[in-house]
Amino acid sequence: MIPVIGATTTVLSIVAIIVVLGIFFIIFSFFSVWMKAYSSGAPVSMMNLITMRFFRKLPYSLIVEARITAVKAGIDLSIESIETHYMAGGDIMQTTLALINAQKAGLPLDWDQATVIDLATKGTEKSVVAAVRTSINPIVIDCPAPSSGKVTIDGVAKDGIQVKARARVTVRSNLERYVGSAQEETIIARVGEGIVTTIGSAESYKYVLENPDTISKNVLNRGLDVGTAFEIISIDIADIDIGENIGAHLQEAQAEANKKIAQAQAEIRRAAAVAQEQEMKAKVEEMNAKLVEAQSQVPMAIAEAFRAGNLGIMDYYRLENIQSDTSMRKSISDTDSDSSGPPTT
Repeated sequence: MIPVIGATTTVLSIVAIIVVLGIFFIIFSFFSVWMKAYSSGAPVSMMNLITMRFFRKLPYSLIVEARITAVKAGIDLSIESIETHYMAGGDIMQTTLALINAQKAGLPLDWDQATVIDLATKGTEKSVVAAVRTSINPIVIDCPAPSSGKVTIDGVAKDGIQVKARARVTVRSNLERYVGSAQEETIIARVGEGIVTTIGSAESYKYVLENPDTISKNVLNRGLDVGTAFEIISIDIADIDIGENIGAHLQEAQAEANKKIAQAQAEIRRAAAVAQEQEMKAKVEEMNAKLVEAQSQVPMAIAEAFRAGNLGIMDYYRLENIQSDTSMRKSISDTDSDSSGPPTT
């Protein structure tokens, strides 16, 4: 029994040593973080560290590191604010660095606003640090965007000549309205619309070529950055060129369309004339039929007159003689009219 009791005591001693070492390392880790914060001038209570680790399951070392970074930069950032932003899903180090950069640059950005921007840009290509840097160092946006596949923005002056332009827009972030506002795509669309409008209002393409700065001035005065996350600093025309004669093409197309319309209307009139001609021929045939019908009634009327005694045989002969005489005179007159004409030599 004594060896068994001794073995059990040895195992318990080893377990106790392991537990003591674990507790020591845990206390040492808390103590090292606590000492680091204290020596950096950003003290955090030991109880707060233990609460973050065991009850709120937070990376206390990272949170303390963010507080130390802020305090060293002259920003008195409470540990509770950092914890809240971390539990909301924010990037506490990015937000802290953005706040420091804004303060160094003299930008009006506080912790609450920085956390809002960080959460709003989460999952996108942007970040709160990029927003602050863009506010400090303006960026240049090409108009049109290279990703659109277009090289220039095309407009047509009043004289029908196409003008091709390419602009570069210098903008910086407006942190006060960065959240919930339109991004670069809206700036590009509005600038493109302004360029097309300015070119279209010019009397001649020559005026646009001679005064390209008028495009920049007119577009800049339209307040295109309203409702966007940026402030437009300048709009510069990088390139301007002449395109096609759109007015001539449109006139040619209109003339071709008018030609086809005229041809269609002429065809309609020709078809109507042909139809009217056929209708008149039908009427002539109808009248001839009526004439033949009327002529066929004459012999029957003569026969009826014979039967009724109203017409004698001598009367019938005289009628026949009159008809023969009329036919002879008509044939003679037709012969005379054919023979009359200019004498031949």
